[in-house]
Amino acid sequence: MGPEIAATADQIEATLNYLAPGIDAPFTYACEPPPGMPQTTVEIAPRQLPIRDGRPLLPQMSLDREGFLLERRPTGVVDFHDDAEVKRVYYPEIERLVIEATGAAKVVIFDHTLRNSSLSRQMPGQVREAADRVHNDYTEASAPQRVRDLLPPAEAEARLKRRYIEINLWRPIKGPVLAWPLAVCDARSIEERDLVRSERRYADRIGEIYVATYNPRHRWYYFPRMQRDEVLFIKCFDSARDGRARLSIHTAFEDPTTPANAPPRESIEVRAFAFF
Repeated sequence: MGPEIAATADQIEATLNYLAPGIDAPFTYACEPPPGMPQTTVEIAPRQLPIRDGRPLLPQMSLDREGFLLERRPTGVVDFHDDAEVKRVYYPEIERLVIEATGAAKVVIFDHTLRNSSLSRQMPGQVREAADRVHNDYTEASAPQRVRDLLPPAEAEARLKRRYIEINLWRPIKGPVLAWPLAVCDARSIEERDLVRSERRYADRIGEIYVATYNPRHRWYYFPRMQRDEVLFIKCFDSARDGRARLSIHTAFEDPTTPANAPPRESIEVRAFAFF
């Protein structure tokens, strides 16, 4: 898949929260757990690691090699907090971006999430929990299930016989991002044994994500001071098994260089399937 990206002097040291070793079948309730059940069985093992500035390396990066990509793409959205405007203006923008980046025949956007890091300080363990541990949004089981949830049965089964991918597209609502940036891991440094299936239990369904255990091979990158006109593509699932990147584990992290008076990080992430 090409030469590995070399380490550069442009890096910081920060704490990334991995899954503690030896935990099988962890789960987290995204709602009130049943009486006597814990909110989560996920235990964290923090690691202080180098996170490299990915900007000098952008010309070498590929969604199918590293599993992530940063592009400068302005948006016509005025107010990201206006749900109707996001769906009317931003969803078509994202659809075009995904088609241009992947060559997909069809793109299905199925949700978006707004985040504000100030909420993480007000509600620790509720807002930050999913964002500040090393994870990936879809698994071998949950990705095809999500396709079946979204498409009519006949179309879903036909699409699942061909290659499809799930991509998260992350954009700051305001820039530059100074607090709680995202770190993404080079897909070529991830091994299958690093990934542990973890149930996300809701009131009406059970989802599944990967949480990750530490591997010294992991190579982490971030893109400091991201602006509103920049979009980070993160591949969360690829059905192809031909050697290309299948996913990039990722996490928000507390940047030790963040100024004390930095504004909270505000961002939007859109999730989409691309079918070929």
